[in-house]
Amino acid sequence: MATTVHLPPALLERVDQCARSLALSRNRFIRQALEKTTREQLDWSSDFLAHLDSFTPLDGENQLLELIRRHRRSKSAPKL
Repeated sequence: MATTVHLPPALLERVDQCARSLALSRNRFIRQALEKTTREQLDWSSDFLAHLDSFTPLDGENQLLELIRRHRRSKSAPKL
């Protein structure tokens, strides 16, 4: 089915450059990009995305540090 999508000139130029570098037509490149993006998005459950939204960068950092401390074997934890 034919569809029209309006892209800013700079984005269209990047799309064309990428398509040329992969020896693809613009149409095929855009179709593959959309197929990949929609496939990846469908793999993410809404619970997973909600869980990601609940974290701040500091939460992740603290959890990572705690994991490292718990699994340390030969050295004691550094004083931070």
